[in-house]
Amino acid sequence: MKTSLTIAIFLTVGGIASAYTRTEIAAESKKANDFFEKCWDETLSRHPVDESFYGIKTHYDQLEDLSDEKATADEKVWQRQLADLKTNIKFEALDAQTQLSYKLFEREAAREAEEFKYRFDIYPVSQMRGVHAQMPTFMINIHKIDDVKDAEAYIARLRGFPKLFDQLLVNLKVREEKGVVAPRFVFPLVLDACHKIIKGKPFDSGPNDSPLLEDFTKKVTALGKADAATRDRLVADATKALNESVKPAYEKLIAFLEEQAKRATEDAGVWKFKDGAEFYESALHRTTTTNMSAKEIHETGLKEMARIHDEMNKIREKVGFKGDLQAFFKFMREDQQFRLPSNEQGRTKYLAMATDIIETMKKRLDELFVTKPKADIVVKAVESFREKSAGKAFYQQPAPDGTRPGMFYVNLRNMQDNPTYELEALAHHEGIPGHHMQIAIAQELNGIPKFRKFSRAYTAYTEGWGLYSELTPKEIGLYADPYSDFGRLSLELWRAGRLVVDTGIHSKRWTREQAIDYLAKNTPNTEADCTDSINRYIVMPSQATAYKVGMLKILELREKAKKSLGDKFDIRQFHEVVLSNGSVPLDVLEELVDRWIKSKQAGER
Repeated sequence: MKTSLTIAIFLTVGGIASAYTRTEIAAESKKANDFFEKCWDETLSRHPVDESFYGIKTHYDQLEDLSDEKATADEKVWQRQLADLKTNIKFEALDAQTQLSYKLFEREAAREAEEFKYRFDIYPVSQMRGVHAQMPTFMINIHKIDDVKDAEAYIARLRGFPKLFDQLLVNLKVREEKGVVAPRFVFPLVLDACHKIIKGKPFDSGPNDSPLLEDFTKKVTALGKADAATRDRLVADATKALNESVKPAYEKLIAFLEEQAKRATEDAGVWKFKDGAEFYESALHRTTTTNMSAKEIHETGLKEMARIHDEMNKIREKVGFKGDLQAFFKFMREDQQFRLPSNEQGRTKYLAMATDIIETMKKRLDELFVTKPKADIVVKAVESFREKSAGKAFYQQPAPDGTRPGMFYVNLRNMQDNPTYELEALAHHEGIPGHHMQIAIAQELNGIPKFRKFSRAYTAYTEGWGLYSELTPKEIGLYADPYSDFGRLSLELWRAGRLVVDTGIHSKRWTREQAIDYLAKNTPNTEADCTDSINRYIVMPSQATAYKVGMLKILELREKAKKSLGDKFDIRQFHEVVLSNGSVPLDVLEELVDRWIKSKQAGER
């Protein structure tokens, strides 16, 4: 008898027997994925700046809405979308990949609700984030000018600064009423960044253009299809917008911050907030995607610090250094053989070295990966106006349409803070095989909805992969220089130290000085490096715990797979499992690896 696909048959979906036909499963899965795409488009359309990151110019002349009314409306959209999903989509009738999308959509909605609940515990302005620095960076790096209309949209965005900054001021005042004010050290850093944006022409009579005028003029000058009169008109309009809109917006913010600084205290941790303990516990759970307590994370950090110190002592002995580890730290911190000069030549050489490391690793990718990203990556120095406030190094994803490569940014403000022995590990983390592999591959995945392709929700996954990626090149013979291998360990030590100081600051009520002192005594990093980093952990509670927790989980899963599969274990396939589903919580990653292990044991390819 011929069996029709319209007759119910049992199929395995996500490892569970399903009473739906293949046709029904395909239809319901398509319905779900269409719904996810509709939700993504709706959410993205509500955020003009985000649209520009993805190369969409629908609202190219608009900026974000920072009001709490907008935040409340956004949260209602999430909850309405979640309700629609549960009402209209049959989970048990989906294929395995779409079931995973369903679960992740639920998780993201829950995360959004949790973030909304604690939104007033986030500093709207700090040296790490805030529209005062983000908007100029966005205009310079993301807002492309391909025609006159794009140039006019750029000018319209400049004219939108006053409204944006007024909303920011409201947010600052509301939080202050709730006892949420950044520590005193933050204010000089933020004010310095603000002053640099409105320095130079047309804001003063200095010899150089301001960063925004320089950027706009350069982009408009490159418009081949616009005549000289049009280009002159556009530059004149932009100059007027800078003087009439951008400058007053910054001056108003500067005046407020100067006054608020007088009311700020030295208290560093979020324990000082009314709901600080609950907020930090929530932040740790969202960041690590685990149920680890602050105490458990702190103790894990101490244990990892001790282990890595032992590994460093082996390198100290290998290179023949006669003193103890503290003396070796001092040597690595001060010896000029590991530093390039703080001039144009030194910075150029550093960028060239970083590029060379990435190009070398590109040639070895087949040893570790099945899938490689199509998007290219470039190394770029952090712009001068945000050098003082930006981190040491970071990655910016490529444009999905291929018009912009991934960018590995390095902060070259002071070359003494950029020892060359750390560069190899840094390039592997931010570039290849780190964030560029993970993020670019996710963006290029087929068959999964956009909210998974572009998700940055799970920091433990993304930063755990970045830190894990510092180790994998060593396993194929790189880090030939023992000092470079020491650099790898120093960066891993740094991430272990983060577990200690982050929980120390926000849970154990350590002072800023206590935390700086801990890193200075237990790592080879400069005091300036320690200070900048503690400043970051203070204003971004829990974020720094993601790296080591995520790396430890990936290593744990790899060892589990090796023990379970023996000769069947393939590192390339393991990495394919880790990278082929986009950003996921660590417990979901474990489910995916377990499923792969079972399929390999069953003899599947």
